[in-house]
Amino acid sequence: MKDSISHTPTIHEHQYELKHDQKDKDREDDNDHEDEHDHDNENEHAHDHGHEHGGGGGWRTQAPLLVALFILVVMQILELGFQLRLNNYVSLFIYGAAFLLSGYKVLDLAYRKAIRFDFFNEFVLMSVATIGAFAIGAYSEGLAVMVFYSVGEWFQDAAVDKAKRNIKSLLDLRPDLVEVIRHGKVSSQKAETVDLGETIQVKAGELVPLDGILQSEQAAFNTAALTGESMPETKLKGAQVFAGMISINQPALLKVNASYKDSKLSKILELVQDATARKSKTQLFISKFAKVYTPIVFALALLVVCAPYLIVQDYSFREWLYRGLVFLVVSCPCALVVSIPLGYFGGIGLASKNGILFKGSNFLDVMAQVDTVVLDKTGTLTKGVFEVQKVVSLHIPETQFIKLLAALESKSTHPIATAIAKYSNDEHSPLMVTGLEEISGYGLKGSIDGKRVIAGNLKLLKNCRVTYDASLENIQDTIVAVAIDDHFAGYVVIADSIKDDAKAAVIALKKKKVHVVMLSGDKRSVVERVAALLGIDEYYGDLLPEDKVKKLEELKAQGRRVAFAGDGINDAPVIAASDAGIAMGALGSGATIETADVVIQNDQPSKISVAIRIGQLTKNIVWQNISLALAVKIIVLILGAGGLATLWEAVIADVGVALLAIFNAIRIQRMQI
Repeated sequence: MKDSISHTPTIHEHQYELKHDQKDKDREDDNDHEDEHDHDNENEHAHDHGHEHGGGGGWRTQAPLLVALFILVVMQILELGFQLRLNNYVSLFIYGAAFLLSGYKVLDLAYRKAIRFDFFNEFVLMSVATIGAFAIGAYSEGLAVMVFYSVGEWFQDAAVDKAKRNIKSLLDLRPDLVEVIRHGKVSSQKAETVDLGETIQVKAGELVPLDGILQSEQAAFNTAALTGESMPETKLKGAQVFAGMISINQPALLKVNASYKDSKLSKILELVQDATARKSKTQLFISKFAKVYTPIVFALALLVVCAPYLIVQDYSFREWLYRGLVFLVVSCPCALVVSIPLGYFGGIGLASKNGILFKGSNFLDVMAQVDTVVLDKTGTLTKGVFEVQKVVSLHIPETQFIKLLAALESKSTHPIATAIAKYSNDEHSPLMVTGLEEISGYGLKGSIDGKRVIAGNLKLLKNCRVTYDASLENIQDTIVAVAIDDHFAGYVVIADSIKDDAKAAVIALKKKKVHVVMLSGDKRSVVERVAALLGIDEYYGDLLPEDKVKKLEELKAQGRRVAFAGDGINDAPVIAASDAGIAMGALGSGATIETADVVIQNDQPSKISVAIRIGQLTKNIVWQNISLALAVKIIVLILGAGGLATLWEAVIADVGVALLAIFNAIRIQRMQI
């Protein structure tokens, strides 16, 4: 199911909910995720609906509230500045009219919820408190509570909208029109109507609208929208180009190989949108906390009003009712239930801007707690672009040897296999391979022209009982050993190079006191050399996929919070076993996006420390808001119960703190990492 960006429902969303979702009355709090997401999706549409029909948008849509605010300010100036005392009925009329202007949505919503026996919510709470204030003659204070509460709701709405727009604008770059070359002529067509295999033209400075294969000899592209990197990337003819890139210095011709809805940009956009619906433990706790907290607050407010009757000699109902109303206003959980998801929106948006996709708010929390990062070698710390360095054939000519080996390796997508197939460059007369068998972590078997060919590491030859020169064990580089008809036939030496920022990535993690471990299926001598160059103290080589999982489980058994970074679907078992699975260089791999929890869209391992930093920043801001809200509320609750705080202080404690928390949460979206 496709989920939309979710957030805490606001006034107009609740109105839509009450009008269209009577079925929610019987829905349990802990429904399965599909129900929860359906509900969030409905709220999303309700929010948009509210904007179209006057809910929560710009200044003009809030005209009644602004009029009420103006009346409140004028009346306070007259009463406090000029000591004007109006007749009680005149004051009630003026304040009452302003009260209805500012609070009609809240009152209507409270009534609708009440008739459904849903009494324990912020709307009923605010309605009871403000009507109670009017009942005891505290007109200005009752109006102030409603006005500033509604202003707070307005700001909350605007902040959530801005966060959602920021997240969506980071990646929703898909142009509606595309220049398609049909019958030798260029015409503008809607992107959705372009068929696979058609050729499109992208002018210099324009966004690439659809995924395609470059048909021009070469072109340079700005990939910042997808990878967070400002450095342009030059691509040659035949290279994959993704929607969202920008052609820099010349027109480019692309042959479309993915539809509009299946483009990489569309999938990434959906991922970011869906991420905000996956809630962190903190969000889930606060949601549950608010549902328990609100009825307790009602009970305590009732006690504040009634209990003193039994113990206070000169008990005044009006005085203690006023204190109970202060208690109700202060206790409203707005600051918590709005600013916390807003903080996570900001974290997800900041990460997206840096080319990092979190698949849920919960993974921001996980990354903030990571103390161990396990790194795959090939494709993560090294470029994964292998080149054949040496060919040794013992019994047959080298050209025939390579031809047999390349025919077998051409059936695999492993980087080593790709390097051998490229080295062979024998595309015109490929040999037929039958009985192909790929053995994960070892190599390949198959029959070619009646010959039984085995190609892989030395462990594969051992398992197949093929004898070879023991000196091969001492070769430090990666080798592919070959046996033909169960006889050792030779080997190929393969070399890989370390990524430019791999060492900087390890240094950055160590500065954060994160333990770094490298796991690889490559031979130990190669792994040891790479570890020495990068400064990694703990490393393991000659590992099968199940061995990597075992090593990771051993780290977790030590009480470590482990993130694993790998470069593809082959690392799926380890990604699944880790606390947070990180996919490296996943811009070209849809399967990797599906597997991982965190997706780094380029090949830079240095982004891992950035992801940890963003998780920590988000966690810090969320807990700052929780601490601020609870501290201020507890202080004013105590003062209110003791008669030392008025409804004005209650308004500041509720709406003021909520706005401070919102502005603090928004701050993360503006940070530079």
